Amino acid sequence: MNRVFRVLLTLGLGVAPLVSGCYQGKPSDKPPIHINPNMDNQPKLKSQSANDFFADGASMRPPVAGTVARGKLREDDAYWRGIDPATGTPVAKSPVKITEAGLKRGQERYNIYCAVCHSRVGDGQGIMLKKGYVPPPTFHSDLIRSYPDGQIFGVISNGIRNMPAYAPQIPVEDRWLIVNYLRALQRSQNALAADIPSDERMKLGR
Repeated sequence: MNRVFRVLLTLGLGVAPLVSGCYQGKPSDKPPIHINPNMDNQPKLKSQSANDFFADGASMRPPVAGTVARGKLREDDAYWRGIDPATGTPVAKSPVKITEAGLKRGQERYNIYCAVCHSRVGDGQGIMLKKGYVPPPTFHSDLIRSYPDGQIFGVISNGIRNMPAYAPQIPVEDRWLIVNYLRALQRSQNALAADIPSDERMKLGR
């Protein structure tokens, strides 16, 4: 008898949850019960939403004066702006070290952004002249060869006369690499025999 009772009790306990789970009951407008509702209810202000707390009624607030985003301080004027912080004038030399890989990258960027007007050799006879553009100056003049690197960087960044600013298109590092490559172009068109390594001069008979 006890054994039969235990079997029936076990079956009853197993069937009861199944039956109760199938029973829907009446529809309810109340939200389901959650032990931890933190992920369901997340009060926050969304972009462009109204907020009566502030006088202008907007939830979006302008940054506090002097606020700088993380990683956006850009306190190195020589690198970011090409300006010597001590004198306020363009830096004489590029702050980016000249390497073979850097010159190749600078050549690639120069050919993409600059050669169409200045030509690949920097003589100002790019293909855009055939479209009626005003001829740019040659990079091989004494005037431009005398420019400090920071001044050339500033022209690339901010533009000059008919030339637009390229800061929105060319990252800072690439602008300096273009400056370094431009100096190599100038050197190639104004090189002296003394600039050639001695072993190479021997091959040329000099």
